[in-house]
Amino acid sequence: MRPDLFGIDTAIITTRTLTRRLREGDGLELYDLIQENSSYIEDHFPILVELIRTPEEGEEFARRSLAKWLLQEEFTFGIWRVDEADMIGYLHFRNIDWQTPRAEISYFLHQDQAGKGLMTEVMSRMIQFAFKQLQLNKLVLKTLVDNYNSQRLARKVGFRREGDLRHEYRKASGALLDVMLFGLTREEYGL
Repeated sequence: MRPDLFGIDTAIITTRTLTRRLREGDGLELYDLIQENSSYIEDHFPILVELIRTPEEGEEFARRSLAKWLLQEEFTFGIWRVDEADMIGYLHFRNIDWQTPRAEISYFLHQDQAGKGLMTEVMSRMIQFAFKQLQLNKLVLKTLVDNYNSQRLARKVGFRREGDLRHEYRKASGALLDVMLFGLTREEYGL
């Protein structure tokens, strides 16, 4: 465990969003977010959809996420609109390798909020959080080859395509898909 990370921010505010760690009591909102977007995200986050089928499972997930945060194993955030105070998204730093240090970032936004620039706003701040507060040297982002919006977002916030992982991901339908691998280093970010 890294004591220098004990004081990291648990909430990041942008002009239109609040991105904060999941905590007790967030389970119902997380459940609602998953249910409202299940057909939209099931191909990209099947484990999340499977884990959160009831409000109680949403609460359990939120509490497990908080425990993993405190143990510095993963950092999971909900995304809220500032003006409406409703949960509209999810962001997760996972597969953390503290030796490098590097992490993978994954995210989704409520389908009704897509195309408004909200995720660009959030990602820009969360990349800054990753490099300045978590002190990572590299962020990795994986996206399905048919997820053009995520590829566009990755490039927009500074990620570069590093390659393709062939037949890396199986959709719920059983189809095997290639995954595009993007990376962003601390130096490329300008630190």
